[in-house]
Amino acid sequence: MTRVNRVTVEEHPVADRAAGPYALTTGPDDALWFTLVHSGRIGRIVPGGQPTSHRLDPDCGPTVITPGPDGALWFTEYRAHRIGRITTDGDVTEFDLPTPGCGPFGIAAGPDGALWFTETAADRIGRITVDGDVTEFPLPVTGAFPSAITAGDDGGMWFTLNQANAIGRIDTGGAVTLHPLPTEAAAPVGIAAGHDGALWFVEIAAGQIGRITPEGKITEFPLPDRTARPHAVTVDGQGTAWFTEWGANRVGAITPGGAITTYDLPTPGSEPHGITLGPDGALWTALEIGALARITPAGEST
Repeated sequence: MTRVNRVTVEEHPVADRAAGPYALTTGPDDALWFTLVHSGRIGRIVPGGQPTSHRLDPDCGPTVITPGPDGALWFTEYRAHRIGRITTDGDVTEFDLPTPGCGPFGIAAGPDGALWFTETAADRIGRITVDGDVTEFPLPVTGAFPSAITAGDDGGMWFTLNQANAIGRIDTGGAVTLHPLPTEAAAPVGIAAGHDGALWFVEIAAGQIGRITPEGKITEFPLPDRTARPHAVTVDGQGTAWFTEWGANRVGAITPGGAITTYDLPTPGSEPHGITLGPDGALWTALEIGALARITPAGEST
């Protein structure tokens, strides 16, 4: 089994250090797109270049961003209760959601050509077409705080239920299945599809990384620091899941076999949130201190 044994980290400050970079993704233009939750902006950076941004309503709270099937980027506006769309040229369209105060958070493209999103305050999963038609599906639990969402290889959308302590799946027809976690009050947040059909997720309150198969079998892997507060997760080209440790100022990696390595970030109190695989093959994470960090595995050992 191989594992990464060191990384290099480069920080790229955004113009407004108080803007609050939160989530990021690779766009169809081979640039990184990211949300600036405190300033109401969508940012963009080409690896090797300088960040730029596009202004929205300053109080809308852009949160999670993802590529859409139409060549645009789609994002949630947590405080404005809208779904946004931005083209690679910077043209923005916003769609109001039917349920007032629903608090959209996670968003991901589905296998049906639509975008699927979570509504944290309404206990619903939403679906929006590229034309802006919205359908909402109520969950069979209340106070669940559905958070991150991703497409699984099985044709379903998988999501975390932060307060219901479960992983959920919804098919494109709206049928929901819930899988309770073995650890009580684990508070799952980020989730990402692996290369073997299973999904990886983080348990922010339990200090663990979880893995769930399409059949619902759950395995949990404790972190070396159980107070690390893992927040987001992504999977690289080798099937290794990389995650942020918001409470410990680190990023970590877990191999498909369950071997965990963690790495300190150079700037104290960085508070890493979102993480994604960039178009340059490096890992990129959004730092609350007002920067993006480019993380490059610098070597491997067996």
